[in-house]
Order: sequence, then structure tokens, then C-alpha cells
Amino acid sequence: MDAATPGGARHLAVAASGGVDSTALLHAVARLATPLGIQVHALHVHHGLQPQADAWLAGLAAQCRRWAGRGLAVRFHAVRLQGQPSRGESVEAWARRERYRALAALAREAGCSVVLLAQHRRDQAETVLLQALRGAGAAGLAAMPRQRERDGILWLRPWLEQPREAIEAYLRRWRLRPVLDPSNADPRFARSRLRTEVWPALQAAFPDAEVTLGALARQAALAHALEREVAAQDLQALGDGDALELRGWRALSPARRAATLRAWLAQVLEPGWPLSLLQRLLHDLPACEQGCWPAGRHSIHLYRGRLLARPVSRVDRAASLPQAQAIDLSRPGEHALAPWPGRLQVLAVDEGGVPAELLRQAELRPRSGGERFQRHPGGPPRALKKQFQDLGIPAWEREAPLLWAHGQLVFVPGLGLDARAREWPGAPRLSLRWTP
Repeated sequence: MDAATPGGARHLAVAASGGVDSTALLHAVARLATPLGIQVHALHVHHGLQPQADAWLAGLAAQCRRWAGRGLAVRFHAVRLQGQPSRGESVEAWARRERYRALAALAREAGCSVVLLAQHRRDQAETVLLQALRGAGAAGLAAMPRQRERDGILWLRPWLEQPREAIEAYLRRWRLRPVLDPSNADPRFARSRLRTEVWPALQAAFPDAEVTLGALARQAALAHALEREVAAQDLQALGDGDALELRGWRALSPARRAATLRAWLAQVLEPGWPLSLLQRLLHDLPACEQGCWPAGRHSIHLYRGRLLARPVSRVDRAASLPQAQAIDLSRPGEHALAPWPGRLQVLAVDEGGVPAELLRQAELRPRSGGERFQRHPGGPPRALKKQFQDLGIPAWEREAPLLWAHGQLVFVPGLGLDARAREWPGAPRLSLRWTP
């Protein structure tokens, strides 16, 4: 629980939907906490998905006022969700994500770092079955943890091993009147179908299903924790900055390959990347030397034995980029170079560089083929492709614009200033730096 405030009270939050489970938990916590001087905060999220949602909010607020009038230390807080699921997004997934985000915000506003959730043993069993039907691994089968800390909030599920029947008995004992959410029986939702159509038959055939599936979740949680520990050690040994070194990865056992690759993908990609990506990489990587795999807003690249994730370029390859774009780079500063995905920084230098006057009437051009670049004074100009290959610059980093001035190639991102341009006389001198 939270540390004591200057007034001597402590604060604890309960996620309260107004339904059967959260109503019982909120009442039980308030009864136990009040004699201890602990202030209980009921956090309610109005999802805007049901026509009865306004009535649920008003009813729960009134219930909390009645309990407070009887001496229970309960305060009510509510927030209405804004927005709606994006096209193709699961309503359940959207509501769950936004609900937890809103609950965390309410908890912080109330001065709470602990939030109690009312899921019970049946909820856990249903979650295990749903994850199994979705083909989840150990992480999914571990279902809901008893406790988890995220973004400074400790989420606790004190009733995770309590049967639903005990909660219903508590409601009858204290004559509590929860709301009934019709979506719990809506066959459009997977959990509702499982709850109404599958679970009664399963429990009739296997009376211990709840207990057994709960035990499976605990075993899966241990297996997942072990997998993460081993993967973290392998990733530390094989990681090269944001890249994964493939030679050592290929020497691992298949199980450790999968765990390490999963951990790496979780680090470099946004949450929600598909399991099919992991399966495809596990199939392709042992045998190929280079390749590219789409991954949402990123793409996964294999180049010279290293696996990297890069944001998808905003340059539309199907579009016609300008053949020449005039730009004045004669003063220090930073320039955004749309449609190219990056910025060009102009730096004042005492030695090296090129004269500022050379960059006053510069041009940005896309690669057209046949360009030649001289890396060292006195050395021969060589094809850009060969220069990129010599320095190990992967193809996706060769999309930046080339800088020309007075018919001379001046600067190539990844290679630097052309030696011939550095020989031009004049002051002040400037250098260039490209940031993807």
C-alpha cells in the first residue's frame, strides 16, 4: 500500500465496473480498509460502448455515496473514454488497452500507486483456454499474473484463486446489487461464447477444470520466466547495439533461437507484432545470407550477418522524386529534407570541410546510377555502389539524397564529403552530417 500522506491517511484504488466481481471487491476492501485508516478510491471507466453506461456510472457513484454515508472510506472517480477502435481492431482489445490506460491515470490523480482488480479463478481459466485456442506460447498460457508493476502502478488481483461462487455468496450476504453487462452474453465476443456455450459443458465433463487450468497458468508463468531469463542472457551476448548477430544465434539450440529472437523482436518492434513474423524468421534465417521481412511500421533486414529493424521509409518508391531540388546550405543549421526521411546538419569547422560559398547554390538529387565518389585525396573516384559495399552500408541506408554543387558531387550520406569538393578553396568552412 501507499506510504502515509501528511494527513495520516493511506490510499488504495479498486477498479470498479459496477459488475458482480468488482462490486464485491470494492465493498470488501472498504470494510477492511476503513478501520485501518486507509482511504479507498473506486475507479470507474465509462467505455461508451453500451447504452446503459451512463446509468451504470450514476448508479455506482450513488452507491459509493451511500457507503460513505455509512462510514466507509470510499471515494468515487470516473472517466469517459474518448475515441473508438480503429478499423479492423478488436473492440475487446481496444477497450482493454484504453481501460488500463485510463485506470492508471485515475490512480495517479487520486494519489494511488496500487490498484486492485477483481478477476477470479473462472476468469483465469477462461483466459488460459482463449490463449490456447489462439495458439499462444508460455507467455499467453500464463494468463493473468497475480501482480504486475507497470508505469509506476502496482496491479494486484487478490481474488485470482477464489471461485466465482464465493463472490456470489458475498453479494448475497451483504445484499449488494451489481449491474449486469449484456455484452457478457453477446456471442460476437470470443470470451462470451466461451462463457455461455463452452464452459457449462466443459465443467460438467471436467468438474476440476477451473483448478487445473489455474495450475497450468502458474506452470506456464514459471516456464515463461525461465525462457525470458535465458533469452536475456543470450541477447546480451549476441546483441550488437540494436542488431542481432546471426552467427552466434545460429549456434544456439532451436528453443533458444526462438526465445532469443522473440526477445529481440519485442525490443525493436512496437507491441502487437504477429507471431507469424517470428515463425517466418525462424524458418528463413538459418539458411539465408540476406533478406528483408515486412513488420508493420518497420522492416527486418539481414545484412552481413546482422539482423536489424528499421522504420519503413517515408519515401514512396513509386512516386517520382524531383530530379533536382535547389537548397542554400551556406550557413550552419539543420534542414529537414522531405520527402527524404532524414535531416541534414550543416556544421562550422576550422579544418576540412568545404567552403560555404560552394553550398550557396547546392542541389539535392536522388541516385540515378553511374555516380562516382572519391573518398580520399589523390585516390580514384569509384562507383557509389562499390563504395557503399566496401563500407558495409546496407541498401536501406542508401536512399538519402546526394548533394551536388556546380556540377560536382559534394556529399553522400554514409560516405561523407567528396575529396574533390574538400579541395575547393575559400572560407568559412562547413561540414555536413546526415541524420536518418
